[in-house]
Amino acid sequence: MIQVQNLTYTYPGGLKPAIEELSFKVNKGEILGMLGPSGAGKSTLQKCLFGLLQGYSGSIEFSGMIPGTALFREHIGVQFEFPNMYEAFTAVENLEFFGGFYSGEKRDIHTLLSDVGLEQDAGKKVGEFSKGMKIRLSFARAILHNPRVLFLDEPTSGLDPVYSDQLMSMIEREKKRGVTVLLTTHNMQVASRLADRLAFIVDGRLPLVDTPASLIHRYGEDRIRLELMKDGGCETLDFPLTDLGNNESFFAALRSGTPVSLHSQEATLDKVFAAVTGRTLNGRR
Repeated sequence: MIQVQNLTYTYPGGLKPAIEELSFKVNKGEILGMLGPSGAGKSTLQKCLFGLLQGYSGSIEFSGMIPGTALFREHIGVQFEFPNMYEAFTAVENLEFFGGFYSGEKRDIHTLLSDVGLEQDAGKKVGEFSKGMKIRLSFARAILHNPRVLFLDEPTSGLDPVYSDQLMSMIEREKKRGVTVLLTTHNMQVASRLADRLAFIVDGRLPLVDTPASLIHRYGEDRIRLELMKDGGCETLDFPLTDLGNNESFFAALRSGTPVSLHSQEATLDKVFAAVTGRTLNGRR
């Protein structure tokens, strides 16, 4: 669906590129998670992809679509991190207005508002909405016209856990419909739940693209940790995973006390990101 080759963009007056030599592809119906700290270049990349920023070098190719054209805009949906709605309009009026830009079939507005938990606020002016309500309305606007590609920038930012889970479920439903999703986030829970593959971005570069499971396995430790209640205290023991079924020391330990927990020592995505980039997601080295 999307092929990016050697993409580089420098803001006017900038001393160095905001993104540099980025190359990757996204398959139809895939969710690609762009993971990185603030200022890494995630939003700049998104804006280049959906045509808001011009003057880049390199190439961006979409299946049968040219970025920035009217046809292209017909088939993409965008949710910005900071929602931009007409605050003097109601929720319904906003969706009616933005829906008028698209010639294809649109979803039922009231059903869509119900899906994002705003059915009771359909007639309320958006200027009275909280940030979380605006984010949910912005997502509704992004999928109103049944786009083929969704660009989501920190889609759960500002949402409480209930609405965050609800919105992620809606994103998963869009994927099942065959929608291709490019998702930027610094939230590891969002990335690990939604993304088929993760692209790490730091300092405008793309050092790694891979599946979450592959990354966790590659950077994890080949051992398990056993916690036992023994002799009135808690004892922690580590054993290699290799040939664990024939490790008599492991079974002897199990018999020697009361097991409290048994965990494989897989890497978290936070640790993987730090190992690959030398940074944490808050930008610290």
